[in-house]
Amino acid sequence: MYEQVSHSLLNQILEEIKPEISKRNLLRFYTRLGANFYAIHSLFTQLYGERKDFLEQMVRLVEVLATRYIERSADLEALDIEREHDHNWFLAQNWVAMALYADGFAGDLQGLQHRCAYLQELGINMLHIMPMMKCPEGASDGGYAVCDFLDIDARYGTLSDLQTLTAHLRKRKMLVALDVVVNHTSDQHEWAVKAKQGDKQYQDYYYTFPDRDIPDMFEETMPEVFPENAPGNFTFDTSMNRWVMTVFNNYQWDLDYSNPAVFIEMADIILFWANMGADIVRLDAVAFLWKKIGTTCQNEREAHLILQLMKDCCQVTAPGVLFIAEAIVAPVEISKYFGEDAVIAKECEIAYNASFMALLWDAVATKNTKLLSQGIKSIPNKLDRATWLNYIRCHDDIGLGFDDADIINVGYEPYPHRKFLIDYYTGVYEGSPARGQPFARNDKTGDARISGSLASLVGLEYALESNDEELIEQSIKLILLLHSIIMSFGGIPLLYYGDEIGTVNDCSFMQDENKANDNRWLNRPRIDWQKADLHKQHGSVEQKLFDSLQRMIAVRKSVPVFADFNNRELIDTDNEHLFIFIRNHFNQQYEPVLVVCNFDNRPQMLNLSELGNRGLFELGQLRDLATGESPALFKDQLVIPPYRYYWLTVQP
Repeated sequence: MYEQVSHSLLNQILEEIKPEISKRNLLRFYTRLGANFYAIHSLFTQLYGERKDFLEQMVRLVEVLATRYIERSADLEALDIEREHDHNWFLAQNWVAMALYADGFAGDLQGLQHRCAYLQELGINMLHIMPMMKCPEGASDGGYAVCDFLDIDARYGTLSDLQTLTAHLRKRKMLVALDVVVNHTSDQHEWAVKAKQGDKQYQDYYYTFPDRDIPDMFEETMPEVFPENAPGNFTFDTSMNRWVMTVFNNYQWDLDYSNPAVFIEMADIILFWANMGADIVRLDAVAFLWKKIGTTCQNEREAHLILQLMKDCCQVTAPGVLFIAEAIVAPVEISKYFGEDAVIAKECEIAYNASFMALLWDAVATKNTKLLSQGIKSIPNKLDRATWLNYIRCHDDIGLGFDDADIINVGYEPYPHRKFLIDYYTGVYEGSPARGQPFARNDKTGDARISGSLASLVGLEYALESNDEELIEQSIKLILLLHSIIMSFGGIPLLYYGDEIGTVNDCSFMQDENKANDNRWLNRPRIDWQKADLHKQHGSVEQKLFDSLQRMIAVRKSVPVFADFNNRELIDTDNEHLFIFIRNHFNQQYEPVLVVCNFDNRPQMLNLSELGNRGLFELGQLRDLATGESPALFKDQLVIPPYRYYWLTVQP
């Protein structure tokens, strides 16, 4: 958009930037900068327009964008252009992701490159490598307490190893997602070290205070993220003699984005990793980016402005790179991280569907889908050019952040129901086969979250120890049922490493004093490759899971209606054990697919007449895309075996 004030400023900035930049032939960069500058200028003005150094900071921002553009490789620039021509590329059904720790999965980055064939055998073509940046030993929060944003930990290898890996993945047509922790740094980061030494410039990078007056006002409304291990939101630093905001852990200092220098530093860091070969950048803890007294310091309007500004800056330098919003917040807030625009994602193209994940776990424990179905209706629709990451497990705990109104609406009471779920997944509830552990228990509220691997939470660990063949088969069916939903629901399915072979809780973390007080390490395993190789042994648990998921992924990629164009319709039935939806092609070019999932341990029936005229399923011969079989029918009733899923089409 052309607007005289902003473009007059742009001309002034271009006259003031460094000669080594201005003398280069940067036609494509200047074209993108001109196209995005009105938005960049407007957002920067809203956030920082009152500052005396506004122009100086704007010049610095443009220099950063230009410098990182100059450094961008020809291969990556070609990808940018290709994706500009096909801007809906990431909505296609052919993407299937896996999240993993490089060291836990394969030792290091070279080992990960060696294991790419295994990933492709399964069908994975999008790889989220968990954070690898340098962190202090013993105070890393699993890689999220960064002391150097521009280098990786030697345990993983070198930056050269990473560039070799990302180039290797590009040749295999595989995407890579990398983390950038945007909310905080380690207290051992260079900025924090200089702040401790009394450098005012770097003290202004953080929220620091000489006494408790302002921290106490913040504490009145701020919740605690880790009430067990890190109570409160401020830590006193003796070397600086000041209080520092530390929302997550006392060694993680929150960055103050009211300082434009912080924004420019982080924009530079994001573009650095884009130039290292990241197709997708996962922005950690984005809900916390702006702090205000009298609020929860989450989901503030300015946090969204910061993300919009980050996206606009990235579109100038690396427009082919996508953002993932790691915002584990209430359902009504989640979709806002796409950006509140009619069509285009103005902030992040991808967001974690955390509410959907938690609702799936509710359905497993209760064996019914009434809260799942109700909760999904409370998740606002996404934008047309945005998508969800649908997942079952990840490196983190499971939070039970359902809306209380939804819980009440389906006939439960919020506190007792959450307590039941915690008891069920930690094995306290009588008859539960789950082997999870409570995490971040809050004695004030009785609240807790849940740690544990997928296999252990559905009962596979208990079944294997008990040598209970029936329970083993049931656990396998549950694992496949859950994956069938994230594969077909709409969005990018994100598998978690080890789940494809039924990896159970890894308790070895208890032997490491730096990890022993954080039971999320239960679900951050080190893969036993001798055990993993059992996926080639017929009849093993590993083979049953791997081969079934391999087929499921292959079928997903072949079904155009599984692309994510807001082409899903939930179906309400009288049977609360069933979860049912239809996927339609947005222009009716392909036949619809009826997805039917039974969360009960008994067979269930679906009256096909309840579907009305949605695809004429009650009139034709049904075929299950997942198996190629025709399911059992009794008159006009579809029979769904225990823990079974169907992807149904009508035979011609």
